[in-house]
Amino acid sequence: MSCAIVWFRRDLRLDDNPALQAALDGAWRDRVYVQRDVWRHPGQTLAFFGIKPTQTVIEITPGGGWYSEILAPYLRDRGKYVAAVVDPQALPEGRGRDYQQRARDELQKKFDAQPELYGKAAFVAYAPAAPVFGADTSADLVLTFRNVHNWRAAGQAEGMFAGFYKVLKPGGVLGVVEHRAKADVPADDASGYVGQAQVIAMAEAAGFRLAGQSEVNANPRDSKDHPNGVWTLPPTNKHDAADAAKYEAIGESDRMTLKFVKP
Repeated sequence: MSCAIVWFRRDLRLDDNPALQAALDGAWRDRVYVQRDVWRHPGQTLAFFGIKPTQTVIEITPGGGWYSEILAPYLRDRGKYVAAVVDPQALPEGRGRDYQQRARDELQKKFDAQPELYGKAAFVAYAPAAPVFGADTSADLVLTFRNVHNWRAAGQAEGMFAGFYKVLKPGGVLGVVEHRAKADVPADDASGYVGQAQVIAMAEAAGFRLAGQSEVNANPRDSKDHPNGVWTLPPTNKHDAADAAKYEAIGESDRMTLKFVKP
């Protein structure tokens, strides 16, 4: 197996993609979110995945909309942004359903508050046990940020990757950013980290070809042995107050950034 390994200078502006740079510089972005750019490198990450303003882009479980604030305005005029969220009604009654409903409602509220930015954004609700993200071969780019560990723990990862493959056009790209373990870990590992070889194997089993790896989101200061896993680190900061400076100095987790193509 061979593919390109790409390094990006993290301080560069995207002079060759002014529309994306304008979205990154947008005054509408949550200032707390912007502070995370130094660790998440959204411009270089999206450039590595080959994003274009004319594409149909599906983001899987966008949460509070960290990437939505960049993607939806960037794609608004010439492309299409789709937020793929868990269908609460596909879950049994209880905390899981309630959590997903709140997440969906909060993201909808965010979009409704600024229709000039998000008015053309679309939602697709999927059932985790049998995920469908849209019509077959309808998307140019599928993006997932720090989600694979959750799917593995729930026994849903294989189905998710199969769903990505079905919704992408031939030649379409799957972009994956995930907390990177030192080596393979069990599916029920509670650290939040996943082995890079494990993610590649899951994508390839679904039919994807690994097209590139980037170290733009690497963090060599992350020792990956924290008492509460990745959630010990920023931005969750699940640690004793006395250790705040220690973990702030480490920063966010070491992450793999992988680009897959559907043949």
